[in-house]
Amino acid sequence: MVHGSASTVYNSYFHMAEETKQERGLEYWMERVIQEADKARRGFEADPVHDLRVAIRRCRSMGDGFRMLDPNPTWQKMRKAGKAVFSALGELRDVQVQMEWLDKLSQPGDPVHNKLMAYFQHREAELKQAASIALANFDTAQWLQWAKELGEAAARIPIGGDIFQVIALERWNDARELHRVAMRNRSKVALHQVRIGIKKFRYIVENFLPALHEAWIRDMKDIQDLLGEIHDLDVLTETALRIRAYDDLAQRTRWRSAITAERSKRLDKYRSKMIGRESLWMIWRSGLPSGEALRKAILKKFELWSSLRDPDRLHTEAVLELSLQLFDFYVAERLLKAAEIQGVTQRDLLTVAVLGHEAGRLKSGSHHKKVVKIFDQLDVPPGWQPFHLHLAGMIARYHRGAPPNEGQKKYAGLRKAARGVVDRLAGVIRLADSIERQRDLAAREVNIARNNGNILITAAGVHDRTRQAERIAAARHLLESTCGVPILVRPA
Repeated sequence: MVHGSASTVYNSYFHMAEETKQERGLEYWMERVIQEADKARRGFEADPVHDLRVAIRRCRSMGDGFRMLDPNPTWQKMRKAGKAVFSALGELRDVQVQMEWLDKLSQPGDPVHNKLMAYFQHREAELKQAASIALANFDTAQWLQWAKELGEAAARIPIGGDIFQVIALERWNDARELHRVAMRNRSKVALHQVRIGIKKFRYIVENFLPALHEAWIRDMKDIQDLLGEIHDLDVLTETALRIRAYDDLAQRTRWRSAITAERSKRLDKYRSKMIGRESLWMIWRSGLPSGEALRKAILKKFELWSSLRDPDRLHTEAVLELSLQLFDFYVAERLLKAAEIQGVTQRDLLTVAVLGHEAGRLKSGSHHKKVVKIFDQLDVPPGWQPFHLHLAGMIARYHRGAPPNEGQKKYAGLRKAARGVVDRLAGVIRLADSIERQRDLAAREVNIARNNGNILITAAGVHDRTRQAERIAAARHLLESTCGVPILVRPA
């Protein structure tokens, strides 16, 4: 495998996870939701509403991190159930925050203050009723059952390691791009998107990278508070205009001036912390992997992702071992080129394609045809592009079934150079998978050599005049036709 055997990696992950189970606290936070819900029901006051939303947010953000790796559908069910309550409390929390801002910006008796406060108090009463209904519909017994099931599932995935550093870097990239857009167009909507992007980055660090979280928590909280307060002030401005809280231009000017002053202070502070070579962006990025460490971490993430979807990891491990052996031999013989494709090596594309070539078996139907969509839906690793994931999916798709041809829509949609990559690497997987099709680890005892202008492959477990030999004879055709050299497969 990429770093030791698949089973060794998987088992080491499991034992690491057991040691950190108490630190992760997924079951704790899911049980905490029930406790905070009981407190919130007593009157839906600001602090209990906030605490309940924090508990739900913790569970949902953990679910987001784990479900990137684990296909268990209960992660999505938990997130959906939590969202129903979280959303019902969201506007209520916003209204309660707006009321706090009113008291900060003016005194009771101010006409604008009175109009806005009356509006918010009316909305608060309505939203408390809606929140009460949402909590009444919340199935606590089901939630606690999920807490046990998902707690066990989470114990299979380690926190604090390379895999979640890659996920954190993916979120960092997303948030940084949103920041660039916001600093360029300076719109309120764009700045709000930055807030959401940084929040997602913070949640991964907070839940899965405890050492980094301890180092960064204060700065992250400060930035979240600044962006949150800017958003609150923007909402207050829009609400005052919508309900026509101003009686004249003087009132509007005075309030807009007060709100703008508070907003500008926070925006200036955000800029001072987030722009330049010494910005928090750079500090956060320096704590995450780069270069060769990042490349290895990305492959390790795919390895774990595969292990949680693959019904036969030993088979995939054997196919990967032989695929890389074939690839390296063909490169050494100058029958294949090892050139990078827009920053990603063909060997890494092959590795990822093999790791995911059986992932479609979780769904009914032809699993090899489903794998392209599975890859297309993955988060794009740092340094990769969606194109790379699509290419890996296409390579995995042709590990069996009809060979690639221009009559197939997705294959025909690729550029000529990309089709060549699919042909070569799919040819490698196709041959390796055919040798290992019996799942007897025959691909583990293989020798490859040049012999009178041919490629001679000898493998234990391969027998002449069998269905396996017929499959191998058909499977070798793609690699033969692509590289122009006949392939002979013989028993060891």
